[in-house]
Amino acid sequence: MQTTLNLRDSEESLPALKALNKAIEGRVYECAVISTADIVFSPDIRRACEVNLCGNYGRSWACPPAVGTLEELATKILAYKNALVFTTKHDLEDSFDFEGMQRGKDIHNQLSLDLHERFGKTNPIYGAGGCSHCEKCAYPDPCRAPEKLLSSIEASGINVSELSRSAGVKYNNGPNTVTYFSMALF
Repeated sequence: MQTTLNLRDSEESLPALKALNKAIEGRVYECAVISTADIVFSPDIRRACEVNLCGNYGRSWACPPAVGTLEELATKILAYKNALVFTTKHDLEDSFDFEGMQRGKDIHNQLSLDLHERFGKTNPIYGAGGCSHCEKCAYPDPCRAPEKLLSSIEASGINVSELSRSAGVKYNNGPNTVTYFSMALF
């Protein structure tokens, strides 16, 4: 398990990184800092949203089209110098253990939400999959819990397997496991 960060960032971002690192200590499987310039924004990932592979397109404030265009999201993310990419790994009974996958996602999303509540006003947090705070999103009516709204990495058009390569963290942690990704900008 990797928990020490590679501090390739400038002095002005060091306090934010130290605070984020302390908040995730002991709660993540792997983490790494990358330059946001190394993040690849993919129209193909965004098209997967548009064909509604996950069922949330046009049904959630945390998913397209509500989150903005790929260009708008890239501009927002690239306004920050660095991203802290972090994962959680969860063991499964077998590759069809969907309850175990959901438990793992819930644990991961709680970590992402904790970080969002603590740092989200100054350091945007992107989670795994769409926002799952409300049982049914109010979209297109106003969000009932905007302070807990957590957008996903994929909704921003970021290919998570490419992100894992850029960060040097494992995308796949072996059979009968599931790994979830999030990132914090600073």
